[in-house]
Amino acid sequence: MPLPPLTPLGLGTAPLGASTDRLSDDEAMRVVEAAWGHGMRFFDTAPMYGNGSAERRLGAVLRGKPRDSYVLATKVGRLLRMPATPQGEDAYYKGTPPERPIFDFSHDGVMRSFEESLARLGLDRIDVLHIHDPDAHEAEAMSGAYRALARLRAEGVIRAVGAGMNQWQMLARFAEAGAFDCFLLAGRYTLLDQSALPVLLPGCARRGVRILAAGVYNSGLLADPRPGAKFNYDDAPAEMVLRAQRLDAACRSHGVPLKAAAIQFPGLHPVVASTLTGARSVAELDETIAMSRVAIPPALWDDLSAQGLLDPAAPTSARDRA
Repeated sequence: MPLPPLTPLGLGTAPLGASTDRLSDDEAMRVVEAAWGHGMRFFDTAPMYGNGSAERRLGAVLRGKPRDSYVLATKVGRLLRMPATPQGEDAYYKGTPPERPIFDFSHDGVMRSFEESLARLGLDRIDVLHIHDPDAHEAEAMSGAYRALARLRAEGVIRAVGAGMNQWQMLARFAEAGAFDCFLLAGRYTLLDQSALPVLLPGCARRGVRILAAGVYNSGLLADPRPGAKFNYDDAPAEMVLRAQRLDAACRSHGVPLKAAAIQFPGLHPVVASTLTGARSVAELDETIAMSRVAIPPALWDDLSAQGLLDPAAPTSARDRA
């Protein structure tokens, strides 16, 4: 089955797992309801997000929606298990259950992960399953996880097989090695980092693989381009801060907020099926929606290209999607 149609913006639920700050169930569920109110019908989650919290919170809202009215994606490659000895609070996901993720990209491990995700979500169907960040497990990801997902797709249990990563190189190899429907690409096709453009995106276009663009603010640097901001989940190098500040200055000169250009840019490429955005509050989500609707003059994209801040081959108009 092909990847089902997706709304241009989807909700990524890593922040709903209470990453870095505590988040109540009610607060998280209000974000999901707000996303629904804004017309989002594509939702992406994973067992790892909040050690199961994101799946549970998302499912609690989606169970009240018509099942055929939205598309749901989650991930495999990590099983949630109680540690052999008690541990303190998770260093990253605050206020979450005591289970911790363990890597398992085997065929049987993936099948268990799928069933456990259904139970946490409280739903009877998942549309898209991604192999989740198999950076150090490439061989097993194909021999085990991909084989399991291809079987589920062939049996009509899921609709699409994908892989989600923060790098493009392994995804390019996956595109050659298997029949993938989509890739969740985080941070490698953004206003700041277009490294996936020359190889991965044309390869996906040739094979009919759709891209789900995530990490469009590059861990925060494009949301607030200052020293000390994050890039790739770590402190941003000085040269990346400077580049982000140059992008910000160019956007300001055209009367466009940097966030607006950042959230809209990936979706201009014809291979991008949806852009995922996360939010820790309704106000944060509302701002993102507003940024996605800002009118951007074509002259801004031309200016960014002229300054060497944007790859000249990057599509920059709706006509490029035709």
